[in-house]
Amino acid sequence: MANGARTHLTLYLTGSYLLLIAYASLYPLTGWQDRGDDALSFLGAPWPRYYTGFDLAMNIAAYLPFGFLCAAAMRRRLASLPAWLLAALCGGALSLVLELLQSYLPNRIPSNLDLACNFAGALLGGGFGALWGAPLLERGRLADLRRRLMMDGYGADIGVLLVAAWLMTQLSPESLLFGSGNLRQMLGLPPVQPFLAERFVELETLIAAAGLLAAGLVFSMLLRRHARWLTLCLLCLALLIKTAAHALLMGPAAALGWITPGNTFGLGIGLALWWIASFLGAPLQRAVAALALLLATVMVNVAPENPYLHNMLQIWNPGQFLNFNGLTRLVSSLWPFLALPWLMTYRPRKNDSDY
Repeated sequence: MANGARTHLTLYLTGSYLLLIAYASLYPLTGWQDRGDDALSFLGAPWPRYYTGFDLAMNIAAYLPFGFLCAAAMRRRLASLPAWLLAALCGGALSLVLELLQSYLPNRIPSNLDLACNFAGALLGGGFGALWGAPLLERGRLADLRRRLMMDGYGADIGVLLVAAWLMTQLSPESLLFGSGNLRQMLGLPPVQPFLAERFVELETLIAAAGLLAAGLVFSMLLRRHARWLTLCLLCLALLIKTAAHALLMGPAAALGWITPGNTFGLGIGLALWWIASFLGAPLQRAVAALALLLATVMVNVAPENPYLHNMLQIWNPGQFLNFNGLTRLVSSLWPFLALPWLMTYRPRKNDSDY
């Protein structure tokens, strides 16, 4: 794999993480207003009287990956120290801009303590990235493993990001299993049909099966060897993430709440269809994945509201996870509309096509 391809992945990761930070910081992006005061006044204000260790840790942790990725990308052209300092400055500048924008949102309060923690996170992450980022992502064992397992070619790096985003969609408690692209939920539109238990089981089965088939083929097409077994591992990881998210966000009793008759049947059908489709040629796999993706997205938008999930969400207080929940919901809503163009444009190199 050429150096340019490695650099692109690092840059894509940095840009994607920047967008995620911006959205989470400004969520829900509504109610903008000018309060009439100095937007920079928070810089000289006393530190907030009430804050928790969790808040401080989360503000540091949120910018640590950004500093790491930013420094790793800069190491291609800069020495370690300049890359570290510039990454920290970029993190601090990003945090300052977002804190300024928060002063125009009614539900957000800019904080100099948040700014300090964000800068500390970028500084810490930048130090790690300047020392180990480029070797780890582009020249180390992780990069070698990626070269051995992953395809090279136009769109391969974007495909890796899509797979990571798909795993992130499993963190959204409102989403049906492997069901993404819910524009009705994102736009606040009412259900298009009433809830009927038998009908819902059928829809849930169809969504889980089609979503698994599409995501499984997307990942399989990125791999040059061990594609089937690695894809099975990815699907297992997705289910573990779904379980952990339910347990963390809605309580341990709801950890396995996603295991329903519809999802169970859907998993079995989807696995069988994906295994058969994995033996097809690359053009046919691309076509099957696109059709499955379209089917799952349409079914997600016409499916009625799940009363069990609705009741669970009614008693769930997102609290400190509110911004994170808004972020995962956005990624879940947009994922099919990002994956479909990728399927149309992804072209692995011919010498990598035998997988």
